[in-house]
Amino acid sequence: MTETQGPAHKKDMTRRRMVFAGGAAIVAAGIGAGAVAGASADEVTSGGSGKKSAAGQGEECYRLTSETTEGPYYIDADKIRKDITEDREGIPMTLRLKVIDSDTCKSLSHAAVDIWHCDALGIYSGYESMSAGGPGGGGTPPSGAPTDAPTGAPTGAPTGTPPSGGPGGGGGGGHAEPTDDERYLRGTQLTDKHGYVEFRTIFPGWYQGRCVHIHTKVHVGGKMTDAGYEGGRTCHTGQFFFAESAVLDSAKIAPYSTSTTTRTTLTEDTIYDQSGVTGGLMKLSYRKNHMARGVVGSITMGVDPDETHDGTDL
Repeated sequence: MTETQGPAHKKDMTRRRMVFAGGAAIVAAGIGAGAVAGASADEVTSGGSGKKSAAGQGEECYRLTSETTEGPYYIDADKIRKDITEDREGIPMTLRLKVIDSDTCKSLSHAAVDIWHCDALGIYSGYESMSAGGPGGGGTPPSGAPTDAPTGAPTGAPTGTPPSGGPGGGGGGGHAEPTDDERYLRGTQLTDKHGYVEFRTIFPGWYQGRCVHIHTKVHVGGKMTDAGYEGGRTCHTGQFFFAESAVLDSAKIAPYSTSTTTRTTLTEDTIYDQSGVTGGLMKLSYRKNHMARGVVGSITMGVDPDETHDGTDL
């Protein structure tokens, strides 16, 4: 499956700002003593580059975070939880996110943040038959799949309208209906009074046509119910991206190392706009030669709470 439709246009965002909090600021805000700090001799940090301007109190300002396509594999926020790993194998990852108003740079509290991504072998929950190993997935064919090439030439022109966002369809092809009841590597949380949420997950793998990434949505104006977060509007739809050096390090570790899918690099990707932090490039931290023990990823999203961006408006 691929996501091939990049942003259709870029808006003039010179008046928009976002605050990117460094590791020390994250600790000060109470997100936890394990937050990303300066690299030691045995620590690798990557990503987090971007155009900066002074903002005071040790913080740095960036432009409004880029909007991207939703992709076909979004499932509405119904899993309110911090740990989204379930039974998926992979490199443990702590994801620390902050949400701020891009006009005022003030933290947005009680905003609902969705994240969803594929597992170490490129499989999305809810769409396992359409992921790696399924139709259009680009992975290993499922057990018992036919191996003989078809014989004879097809006759007649195809009829009917092709399905939107079908197997292998990827990015701006519209939403695909789930094919199973699995929901691993998906979750939603409300930001605290400082605008933070933290998820526990695994480092994503890759699939045909896309670089390694995590999807996200930010919702405002709704409320928590027994069924999940309801109402309000989606003010941001984006994706988080990973430095190539970190992806190469992950590819040395099982189960990532068992993937036979051709990998798309960060510079080859058609969704990432190459703008660094504003485009979703995360700051990553892990121990050199010990990545399997875990990775910390962090980023701040600058959103306009008065806008609606559901990923279909590009």
